[in-house]
Amino acid sequence: MNSTPSSPDGSSKEVVYTARVEFGDCDPAGIVWFPNFFRWIDAASRHFFAECGVPRWEETAQTLGVIGTPLVDTHTRFVKAASYGDTLHIAVRITEWRDKSFVQTYRVTRGDDLILECEEVRIFAVKREGGGIRAVPIPPTIRALCTG
Repeated sequence: MNSTPSSPDGSSKEVVYTARVEFGDCDPAGIVWFPNFFRWIDAASRHFFAECGVPRWEETAQTLGVIGTPLVDTHTRFVKAASYGDTLHIAVRITEWRDKSFVQTYRVTRGDDLILECEEVRIFAVKREGGGIRAVPIPPTIRALCTG
């Protein structure tokens, strides 16, 4: 779990999340069943915010109204397979801050081998009166924690 300082282009810190591939994560051919990568990437996204000092979503719901960062778009490029016993390192950073969304990128490696690259667009969401959620402008306090 490493962090690096903000880059000069205004992108975020980089945080590395580690996942160990278990037997149950694999399909009958012995390779990771692809939805598990998305489970680990989602965990790495939340881990990124925690490592940057952003409180748990239960707390931000009370203080800022923000209930989380739901996914609104994703693109993934699978490069190599992963198998039972592998240790995967998922490097996470925010490469673009928009008004009501941000682009979070992931680079999954096993040692020096690139396993996959993923880019997601996420929003900061609040609950709507009457149900549902809506995007809100990125809270400056959260952005400062992630880029500072």
